[in-house]
Amino acid sequence: MPKSTLPVIEALVVALPESAGSALYGMIDVLNATGTLWQELVGEEPNGRVLRTRIVGPTREPFLCGNDIPVQPAIGIDEDPAADIVIVPELWLARDDAMEDRHLDVIEWIRKRYRSGSSIYSACSGAILLAATGLLNGCEATSHWAYQDLFRSRFPTVRFRPEPNLVFADTTGRIVTAGGTTSWHDLAIHIISRHCSPGEALRIVKVYLLKLHGEGQLPYASLIRRQPHADSAVRASEEWLKANFRQENAVSAVVANSDVAERSLKRRFKAATGLTLISYVQNLRVEEAKRLLETQATSFDEISASVGYENFAFFRRLFKRSTGLTPGQYRRMFSTFSGAELATAAP
Repeated sequence: MPKSTLPVIEALVVALPESAGSALYGMIDVLNATGTLWQELVGEEPNGRVLRTRIVGPTREPFLCGNDIPVQPAIGIDEDPAADIVIVPELWLARDDAMEDRHLDVIEWIRKRYRSGSSIYSACSGAILLAATGLLNGCEATSHWAYQDLFRSRFPTVRFRPEPNLVFADTTGRIVTAGGTTSWHDLAIHIISRHCSPGEALRIVKVYLLKLHGEGQLPYASLIRRQPHADSAVRASEEWLKANFRQENAVSAVVANSDVAERSLKRRFKAATGLTLISYVQNLRVEEAKRLLETQATSFDEISASVGYENFAFFRRLFKRSTGLTPGQYRRMFSTFSGAELATAAP
């Protein structure tokens, strides 16, 4: 079969010992199929630009990445390789790991590539390494929703957005971050559409049965995450609210239960957790509603009352704002009930 005569687009995918092998090799496979795989499957000749996607490691020396998956880099950072595209895929990192003082040569190489005109992309926790370069300072960015507290504390100048799957750091689109885990699918589709063509991106979607996560990350995110802090009064209030969030006037009740003045407790609670007391209570109620939608066929009005809301319309709006989905949409996406059982439940 004749090959395309259009210039090849050079893409380098950064691989480190912390890399997630599924995202690393998945990105390689999908991007390297552009311009050729669909055409071969349907008997057409290549007629568009293609990507040459290779692994770049700290050196060319082989190593094991996450879950002991072997990696053989095609080229090393120490060779200062050029590329049209640089991609930092998912990394296996603890939710408080800002990668401080690690991979400084890789960080400097990414900065240099950006200054030289490369487009820079990250998927999931790869945005943490990208944030360490400083290229996201003052910009919007996303990553897996579980890292929003890390960004708030370690990269406060980055305007972190936990809800979308793709975020453009600037108007030129030269820096794009993708959300959690399989959001690399969305990123790969975007890269192919931008650098090859929207038509080729659609063909790759059809070949690999890829799905754009149009619902964003909010439906998957946990609204309650235990934050490490040393404020015993706040910790006691958190525990009290987890047991009593259904109570009417839960905020005033938790203040009364504590030995701290109201203004002081509210200030300390926000400083320790990143949330106001009322937001914490609302998150607890939404999380309980999510659990009930996942496991029971109860109507949403009944669920609203059970978590402490008599104003059902208000709680529907709060639920949609918090999850990005209506209660009915959430139930259809996550319920463990059969379709027949769900048909009897009100949306």
